[in-house]
Amino acid sequence: MESKRKSVLIRLAGTAILTAMASALMYYEMPLPFMPPFLKFDFSEIPVLMGSFALGPVFGVIIELLKNLIHLPMSQTAGIGEMSNFITGSIYVLTAGLIYNKMHSKPGIIVSSAVATIVLALVGIPLNAYVTLPLYATVLGFSTEAIVGMSQAVNPLITSKWSLIMWGFVPFNLFKGIVVGIITFLVSLPLSRPLKAIRRKAGLKV
Repeated sequence: MESKRKSVLIRLAGTAILTAMASALMYYEMPLPFMPPFLKFDFSEIPVLMGSFALGPVFGVIIELLKNLIHLPMSQTAGIGEMSNFITGSIYVLTAGLIYNKMHSKPGIIVSSAVATIVLALVGIPLNAYVTLPLYATVLGFSTEAIVGMSQAVNPLITSKWSLIMWGFVPFNLFKGIVVGIITFLVSLPLSRPLKAIRRKAGLKV
């Protein structure tokens, strides 16, 4: 009973710390060359992914949710951007966390991040085509044609809704998944022992 209580406290404390880190990093966003200007990259998924590895995939999703809820009052997209960020981020960290639970090792970090990146890019296609873009048009009155025109100014390959998805959203999600995975792997190298210790105290296999 005491050990179970300690594992819960470890997970709650870890969730709070990683949520604070992810929320802070979410404010430091940057545009990417040849990407639509509304797609901004930030490093907030790194603490979330670390949480998924250290505390379990469910807690990775919880951190993802809390991060976006904290950012919601500052939203410039009526919450649409935060909703999309939560869905895509959750898919990424949940996939990576589930695989890492079966392969909790350094190679496991690489494999789980790589698979999660591919899943993120694939799921992002219908999500953006049938949810995000229509919501921008309905809620903000920002039509897909206007978004395509804005994006074409930085990437001439973008001429339609589907080319926007294939040459905008897909490369962005691939870039995001790869960069977050690489940095998380590099950060985890000197933290491999503490990571295992946290998983052990959280009641997870090491």
